[in-house]
Amino acid sequence: MIDMTADSTDTTDNDDVISAFFDKKPATNAVFKAGFVAIVGRPNVGKSTLMNHLLGQKLSITSRKPQTTRHRIHGILTDENMQIVFVDTPGIHANEVRAINERMNKAAISALSDVDVVLFVVNGLQWREDDLLTLEKLSATNLPVILVINKTDTIKDKSELLPVIDSFNDSFDFADIVPVSALRRHNLDRLQTVIAEYLPAREAIFDAEQITDRSERFLASEIIREKIMRQSGDEVPYDLTVQIDTFKDEPAHQDPETGKWRRAVTFIDATIFVERAGQKSIVIGDKGSRIKQIGIDARKDMELLFDRKIMLTLWVKVKRGWSDDERALNSLGY
Repeated sequence: MIDMTADSTDTTDNDDVISAFFDKKPATNAVFKAGFVAIVGRPNVGKSTLMNHLLGQKLSITSRKPQTTRHRIHGILTDENMQIVFVDTPGIHANEVRAINERMNKAAISALSDVDVVLFVVNGLQWREDDLLTLEKLSATNLPVILVINKTDTIKDKSELLPVIDSFNDSFDFADIVPVSALRRHNLDRLQTVIAEYLPAREAIFDAEQITDRSERFLASEIIREKIMRQSGDEVPYDLTVQIDTFKDEPAHQDPETGKWRRAVTFIDATIFVERAGQKSIVIGDKGSRIKQIGIDARKDMELLFDRKIMLTLWVKVKRGWSDDERALNSLGY
């Protein structure tokens, strides 16, 4: 004989379990945190590389040349518990030779007035005058400062780090000290955890899908500048900048003549300004070979970042003394 009462009870219990499963809300952090985190340090210690790898996406341009970054750039990292707005800054340096150097220093230092946490990045075991200059600027703030010892992958004997860390501790009251290798992505999870400890409880500042507050025009100009610096080596040091002349989006459409559908495409015209005629020849290269490769490399990076087809046209012009001319710097966005 089948016990119908038992079946009925079991069915009710199962229904309750199923209902409970679908009614259950996902576990969330009770306190969401958000804030601005400045990445500061002297030139060429890996600040931009650090931000790019923390974001998991290339946003700031990089090269082996110091002072590659000229502008403050915001990179936005969001998860279910927090939003970190990284502020990648130009390297702080003592020699303000030209107007552009002075503006780069001001951009880096002014970032300290608008952030919640500071990452002070140093290069492994190296400690230089510009590091001391940066530390002097930080001592004037009441911000939590996390010392990030970068490029630890280049240190064979890791025990050499211990006296350096002790020395840093004696020189400044750091909130924490985190050795990392930004290039190898080593210990970045630990760094992110430490940053979270010092973020204020706050709602998200930007939309969760947003990765930067910079325009695509700006990002395009930076990508082009990076490719020039990588292609030209030490031949064209800092005497160049890039101006986006046109940035035109053409949506996907059907060709009226052939009837074929054409992909969405963005047409970009850009002018590369250098200070001397000899530099123009270097950027263009033999029979245009270098400028052609710069265009190919830049277009690939733009298509990856913007997720669409790019048609890029580059021009090279001489604009003498632009890097030490206040009006020229203003017109070029510095």
